[in-house]
Amino acid sequence: MNTDVLRIANASGFYGDRASAMHEMLTGGEIDVLTGDYLAELTMLILARDRAKDPKLGYAKTFLRQLETSLGTALERGVKIVVNAGGLNPAGLAAAVRVLADSLGVDVAVAHVEGDDLVARADELGLGAPLAANAYLGAWGIADCLSAGADIVVTGRVTDASLVVGPAAAHFGWQRGDHDAIAGAMVAGHVIECGPQATGGNYAFFTELDHLDRPLGFPLAEMHADGSSVITKHPGTGGAVTVGTVTAQLLYEITGARYAGPDATVRFDTIELAEDGADRVRITGVRGEPPPPTLKVGLNTLGGFRNEVTFVLTGLDIDAKAAWVKTQLADLDASLDLTWTLARTDHPDADVQEEAAAMLHCVARGTDPKTLGRAFSGAAIELALASYPGFHVTAPPSDAAPYGVFTASYVDAADVPHVAVHADGTRVDIAPATETQAADGAPDLHLPSSPPNERTRPAPLGTFMGARSGDKGDSANVGVWVRTDDQLAWLVHQLSTSRFKELLPETARLGVTRHVLPNLRAINFVVSGILGQGVSSNARHDPQAKALGEWLRSRVINVPESFL
Repeated sequence: MNTDVLRIANASGFYGDRASAMHEMLTGGEIDVLTGDYLAELTMLILARDRAKDPKLGYAKTFLRQLETSLGTALERGVKIVVNAGGLNPAGLAAAVRVLADSLGVDVAVAHVEGDDLVARADELGLGAPLAANAYLGAWGIADCLSAGADIVVTGRVTDASLVVGPAAAHFGWQRGDHDAIAGAMVAGHVIECGPQATGGNYAFFTELDHLDRPLGFPLAEMHADGSSVITKHPGTGGAVTVGTVTAQLLYEITGARYAGPDATVRFDTIELAEDGADRVRITGVRGEPPPPTLKVGLNTLGGFRNEVTFVLTGLDIDAKAAWVKTQLADLDASLDLTWTLARTDHPDADVQEEAAAMLHCVARGTDPKTLGRAFSGAAIELALASYPGFHVTAPPSDAAPYGVFTASYVDAADVPHVAVHADGTRVDIAPATETQAADGAPDLHLPSSPPNERTRPAPLGTFMGARSGDKGDSANVGVWVRTDDQLAWLVHQLSTSRFKELLPETARLGVTRHVLPNLRAINFVVSGILGQGVSSNARHDPQAKALGEWLRSRVINVPESFL
């Protein structure tokens, strides 16, 4: 292994990602460490429900299935595996991996990291009575396990970037105060954590990329001792790694110039990107600050039950048809909370029937699954011969399903245990950071001057502006970027928060915060409250706000002709 470079790859961006990715990354080229991110806010709720049914569960079972065909290859090639697939039961997954290894006849050192699960202490810590309560741990437990000789490290809830920071810290011998190097690894981890989103997936300018006729390659980071990195992918895989694809992923689910984690706070306004050959982007210049004294805690509670029905309204009098249905269902059980949304997907004088149809969505929430089950959906179906002309719905009646509510809280890092459990059972307590600093306030920025006036014409913003959006609890972020300094100067002075709200009227009454990142030629908007009580509970047709940025790109405004 080249000790000057540590090649850390990703093989999973979410629970349910491409099953073959682990094998592809192990056999497609040289790597030293293989990571996998299986956890999201919604995933923790799913795993909590699994654990409630069977205390032996609570982890991402798909990891075991992937490992069954790849463990031998990883051991033969000397590749370490670090994943957060342990979810709510990292010790249980570590034990299951050992059983799998025994059945395959291989000897493997499996360690795990625990301490993030705070549900038993939730009341003591002032966190209420959640179904799951998990602190976002950092990288030092992972580093300790690897330094003790682990082949596989399984964690529960750690920050996504910790899967990269831990191996890099262990390999290069970083100390807790090496904030610049740690921050550099956090940036690399943030880029590769979502798999092929760094190689062309969900990329605004995907039509400019080659090799989309084959599965997108998963990314890897070539880490250096100073924390700098090169993002790349295995040769011959689909997609591309460009400054654009890396920029897009950097803007995913962030806030402003300070990106806080349990091991450091990254100064996003210091990141420098440069092409370094085909499918290679070098990341340098990253500065870090001490981490905050608190840890984020993700809280999942059972909010109740929900059901939904979608009425198809076709042709003329769409508004009147929608009003009639609402009136007919107005006398349902008063305990139900109904949310109505009319999507005007209909076109006048359509040549295809489906293009003449609008969709009226009704989401019902409550505490009684029986009332929300057939009683609700059945009441809708009973209107079939007694309501608007052309009545039909998109699906048959269904039972109610439970939904969760996600909230975030913060606790003192000293109140959260962080334990590295070695393969031989040795338990090592990982101390919290001793040097801390609140990640408050935005650094002073030198914004570009307003550009001179020039001829404009109407065009979609997306003709020259990229975007990526995503969810964080009840909020969403929309990161936008451009490719020239002139475009950035225009965008900074034209796309204010008020203009953003005008272009996306759904955000008009919500809190919107703007963060400018000139070094990335980017602006990030954080929209508070747009996702209600989180992904599982909200009634938006795009519950994770993944397409919010594409909506913004589609909006037409007057733009300089030189951009087109």
